[in-house]
Amino acid sequence: MTNRRKFVQSLGLMSSAFSVSSLFQQNHAADFKRILETKQHLSPAALAEDEDFWAFVQQGYTTSPNIINLNNGGVSPSPRIVQEAVERYNKLSNEGPSYFMWRVLDQGREPLRDKLAELAGCDKEEIAINRNATEALNTVIFGLDFKAGDEIIGTKQDYPNMINAWRQRAQRDGIVYTQLSFDFPIENDAQILDAFEKAITPKTKLLHITHIINWVGQIMPVAKICAMAKKHGIEVLVDGAHTFGLLDFKIPDLGCDYFGTSLHKFLSAPIGSGMLWIKKDKIEKVWPLVCNDKPRGTDIRKFETLGTRSFPIEQGIGEAINFHNAIGSKRKEERIRYLKNYWTTQVKDVPGVKIHTSFKSAYSCAIAGVSIDGMTIAELDSALFTKYKIHTVGIVWENISCVRVTPHVYTRLKDLDKMVHAIKELAALAKTKKS
Repeated sequence: MTNRRKFVQSLGLMSSAFSVSSLFQQNHAADFKRILETKQHLSPAALAEDEDFWAFVQQGYTTSPNIINLNNGGVSPSPRIVQEAVERYNKLSNEGPSYFMWRVLDQGREPLRDKLAELAGCDKEEIAINRNATEALNTVIFGLDFKAGDEIIGTKQDYPNMINAWRQRAQRDGIVYTQLSFDFPIENDAQILDAFEKAITPKTKLLHITHIINWVGQIMPVAKICAMAKKHGIEVLVDGAHTFGLLDFKIPDLGCDYFGTSLHKFLSAPIGSGMLWIKKDKIEKVWPLVCNDKPRGTDIRKFETLGTRSFPIEQGIGEAINFHNAIGSKRKEERIRYLKNYWTTQVKDVPGVKIHTSFKSAYSCAIAGVSIDGMTIAELDSALFTKYKIHTVGIVWENISCVRVTPHVYTRLKDLDKMVHAIKELAALAKTKKS
């Protein structure tokens, strides 16, 4: 191992994301330290409004000037150093794939596991690295030994891939999949908590909770739901696709049993990266989604038997964590919430405009939904891009109908000013046509 590492280092190619010579350390660490030293007197909430600091952060991204990307809830761009890391290790892999992939880059998974565990506030033996939240959550959904008649409770506002996975288990194994429905925004934890508790029956085995509802950005009271479920002896699976790397929290503090997330959203890791967390004493009972020689083992790595995968992407995750940590989890959360509030507060009282998301920090952060009377969701989404080059996404799902708008740390206020102008102008036009 030592000889192999020395060999690669001698080629000048091994600036690992986990080493003192990482790309972040080379290119950004000193500058971040210098600017943050001048901002030490500012709280995270105050720093959220400091445009000098965030202009510095924005320079780390390479986003296109030709569109205003406000669909970061789908997938976020990676900072330049993350892209460079992936490119560097992809080139290295192709110089001798089976050698550099399996004998060199594969060794980077354990340091990455350490870094993810530190960010998640958990034991590294509870972290599995995979490709996205769907894969992570499906591992649990299809890996638990439910039998016919066992009941799972979720909601109609959960992510479609998760809903379909539970429906597939119902078709295959005869489990009972119950879906609650909520009219968001809701600013009352008890209302949500009571709905779940009232739905519990003696056959209920697990609650499926989406930490942030991806359609409208509602933050669910996960810790309270988990505490309630524990009293009933029921497990909880949390879909954290939109919270890890956005909200400042530690996974064990939620009190859940299983947690899956995508890393290519608010952590800004390479596209196609994800993470699964399973409470240590639960690992043994979950079957791997992909075969393993010890499927009933207690080693979290049994969930990583994916065959050939992108090792460059894994190294890129490490650089994304470096970038994230330099900003700071709480600072990042407060900035993105500030951006959401910045544009929504300016349009909420415009005639014909409706905001479908809470303005309270306990119930929302990045994502907000908007609609305009007299325009279909498809028309609004299309007009924002065609006329103003603002990329959003139209949402029509169950009882939700809005355009989802999601800024990120690289989003500039002048771009949100364009969003505000567009909403006001389109609302005025819709009102004129209606009259």
